[in-house]
Amino acid sequence: MVNSQVIGIDLGGTAIKLGRFDLDGNCLQSLTVATPQPSTPEAVLAVMVDAIAQVDPGNQSVAVGVGTPGPADAKGRIAKIAINLTGWRDVPLADWLEAKTGKPTIVSNDANCAGLGESWLGAGRCFQNFIMLTLGTGVGGAVFLNGKLFIGHQGAGGELGLISFNPEGPMCNSGNRGSLEQYTSIAAIRRRTGKEPWELGALAAAADAEALNFWQEYGRDLGIGLTSLIYVLTPEAIVIGGGVSASFQFFLPAVKAEIEQRVMLTSRVDLQILPAELGNAAGMVGAAKLAWQNILGLP
Repeated sequence: MVNSQVIGIDLGGTAIKLGRFDLDGNCLQSLTVATPQPSTPEAVLAVMVDAIAQVDPGNQSVAVGVGTPGPADAKGRIAKIAINLTGWRDVPLADWLEAKTGKPTIVSNDANCAGLGESWLGAGRCFQNFIMLTLGTGVGGAVFLNGKLFIGHQGAGGELGLISFNPEGPMCNSGNRGSLEQYTSIAAIRRRTGKEPWELGALAAAADAEALNFWQEYGRDLGIGLTSLIYVLTPEAIVIGGGVSASFQFFLPAVKAEIEQRVMLTSRVDLQILPAELGNAAGMVGAAKLAWQNILGLP
């Protein structure tokens, strides 16, 4: 067991990231490949199997963990739905990969995997109770209670980006209207400004008043959304990841101001709001941890 290795896979709409990890979380080999288009389950499976062979040419890994962009069933066998992949509904991905690779496999939501990564080796490692928000193309979330990932009934818990924010707001792919995702995702930023988050970050760094004002408004919206989560979960920390987190310094002050104004002190004692530390690797690191914990029974 000491020398065992596992493979962590982060499946996204445009790229699939894989890593082969040892027990201490060291990445021994990694690979990023393009997600096939159209991204049908069969096409993605073929690319995954080929990529696994490339990242583990000596067939040293003993298990596989996969993060998918949507909820999985509570047993970690089925990708229930993935809005940004073609034809993904109730895909038995774990069974398929096991049949092709001979390696025990487990599947979970990609934001849960990112949270597991941060909990293991990143910004969440010092906390027993924290939430992670991934501000990307959409907005995902992960909830940790007493040191354990909370997945809720049937494995679909922790969809933090889908909480209601504005009942009259834009329609969400989830069926909700005005979800937090519709105000804080990359797609929402494009819709609201016509710019990419990195452009707005660069402008803010150059002291552009319009960009700085946007990030203040963005932080206000995010802070209001977090208020509900804080009252329910009273976390020790909130970890912010995803592509938008590159501009963390510009929206953090407004986030804090909203939380301090809206949340009673008793619900936010010593609350820390931190940027994620693992960047784009968080998903595959967490998928590897998923495999260690659920297949090999390690803490």
